[in-house]
Amino acid sequence: MTANPIIWRPSKERIATANITRLMAQVQADTGHEFHDYADLYQWSIDQRAEFWDSLWRFADVIAATKGESVLLEGGDMMDARWFPDARLNYAENLLRHRPDNTPALIYWAEGGDKRTLLYGELIAQVSKLAQALRDDGVVAGDRVAAVLPNLPETVIAMLAVTSIGAVWASCSPDFGTQAIIDRFGQINPKVLFLVDGYRFNGKDYDCRDRFKSLGKAFQSVYRTVLVNTIDSTRSPVTEWTPFADYSRAFDGTKPINFAALPFNHPLFILFSSGTTGPPKCIVHSAGGTLLQHLKEHLLHTDVHASDQLFYFTTCGWMMWNWLVSGLASGATLVLYDGSPLYPIPEILFDMVDAVKINIFGVSAKYIDAIKKAGLKPRQTHQLASLKTILSTGSPLVPEGFDYVYQSVKADVCLSSLSGGTDIVSCFVLGCPILPVRRGEIQCRGLGMQVEVFDESGEPAVGEKGELVCSAAFTSMPIGFWNDPDNMRYRAAYFEKYPGIWCHGDFAELCPEGGVVIYGRSDSVLNPGGVRIGSAEIYRQVDQIDEVLESVVIGQQWQGDCRVILFVCLRDGLALTDALIQKIKNQLRNNASPRHVPAKIIQVEAIPKTKSGKIVEKAVRDVVQGVPVKNLDALANPEVLEQFGGIAELR
Repeated sequence: MTANPIIWRPSKERIATANITRLMAQVQADTGHEFHDYADLYQWSIDQRAEFWDSLWRFADVIAATKGESVLLEGGDMMDARWFPDARLNYAENLLRHRPDNTPALIYWAEGGDKRTLLYGELIAQVSKLAQALRDDGVVAGDRVAAVLPNLPETVIAMLAVTSIGAVWASCSPDFGTQAIIDRFGQINPKVLFLVDGYRFNGKDYDCRDRFKSLGKAFQSVYRTVLVNTIDSTRSPVTEWTPFADYSRAFDGTKPINFAALPFNHPLFILFSSGTTGPPKCIVHSAGGTLLQHLKEHLLHTDVHASDQLFYFTTCGWMMWNWLVSGLASGATLVLYDGSPLYPIPEILFDMVDAVKINIFGVSAKYIDAIKKAGLKPRQTHQLASLKTILSTGSPLVPEGFDYVYQSVKADVCLSSLSGGTDIVSCFVLGCPILPVRRGEIQCRGLGMQVEVFDESGEPAVGEKGELVCSAAFTSMPIGFWNDPDNMRYRAAYFEKYPGIWCHGDFAELCPEGGVVIYGRSDSVLNPGGVRIGSAEIYRQVDQIDEVLESVVIGQQWQGDCRVILFVCLRDGLALTDALIQKIKNQLRNNASPRHVPAKIIQVEAIPKTKSGKIVEKAVRDVVQGVPVKNLDALANPEVLEQFGGIAELR
């Protein structure tokens, strides 16, 4: 393939001051190994994985009661590997060790105008009090604590208090349906449940109290329900619910936190798969693996410094919330935002960048596309002087999205696209502050992650589309799935296609220069006439059509082959005319290939998505083909699926 053009290069000063440059110097001083560039460092990190992760531990100054001598015990296959088997540490302790008490730990903005700053000293005091209250209620290491909360300071406080004890944290956002919450937390038997009275989104308040009444009956294991008030401090529909402010009031915030020192592989988070194809998988992540992986991604790949303000637009139902909060371990100030990223004005997040002096700004690829289509030009309307890095994930960022950022947002910024997932609570491929940015490419594979792309014969390939795999154990592999004692479901989820090798389910391409392009999920790959096409290749072209707001593409089995069906959601007041259909087809034919041209293009009112904003292609495909869709509560807008059924021209 022809190399994608370089559209940004880091300055010599940026390279010289980057954390990753300091790490290379440390390793060279310790081992004598000399690195000429990122490629050298990456190769060493996978050839000498134990040495790399041990060097990172020391570079990040991880706090532990004991580290132990052993770094990696290899097993029969990837699932049997054990990292730092003798270590004892606490995740929350590592997040609360930085910065003087009078410096900001959390800066909070809400859509309704609420703004708060929590200093490190205040955060530590509140975590101490809440941890004491939880211990007083009998919460011990290994217990589960669940939360249905927005992205609030109280959510961070609760998570840190829970994990300081060694209890296991699980969360989702309050826009989840009641059944979706039960489907998740009902599997893990939480002892304490944190709820919110309501939330605001897009100018509207949503009262959750009556809807959440049934949760107490659903979770017989819950000993205490704690209510965080955000919209009304006067009414609680259940007298047994304890107000958040009252729960820890009697305890002393000056008392040092009793951090439980636990094994590296002790459970920390339970994250949940989207649940659109069956009951959500309860994916258990370890304290040490999550901490070390996030330190690597923050310090080395994102170049987070202790003076930085780190922001990611996320809800508590998406793994990016867990990723964001771990930024405290690198000493960053976290910027939390709750509400719509486009209300009351589309520029609200850029107003926040200037006001708060955000250095690292994380959003979804869909957000970048939305502000592009809205005609925003922050480069002209905002200063953005503090901004040094923009992060994008959730779906592939198309090349035109790269163009938009550099032309309309900021020219001198490291635009890092990321890809990984809930499965690993982190990334396989992501950014690097000392590498150039190539148009349409993710900059690199993650250090210590032996990421490859397998062709159709199961062999590593460069410059060809195939399956993204990881062929050696890494620290943030899940401990397993909850209630899967023999690891049968865990093994089936990732190791069935290539025995002993993690198959992630992404359709990808490893570029000759070391970057990566993600073309979509493997289970949504289209195969017309035997040619494999990633759905992202079609979205890239359709997104260039101004009349189209969003789209979803599926493959329909038809007369012994697969035909491509494209559904489009148009701007208000527009209809899908023959001329517009031809315009879309020409865009795909001329800029992709004739194989990318859909057999049918059909207008719909809305596109179905998960709670985290991901398009659910499989659910659409199931409806079109008459297959029942499971767990509709996992979707943000399940009602829109009805429009995809019974379409005459698809029969």
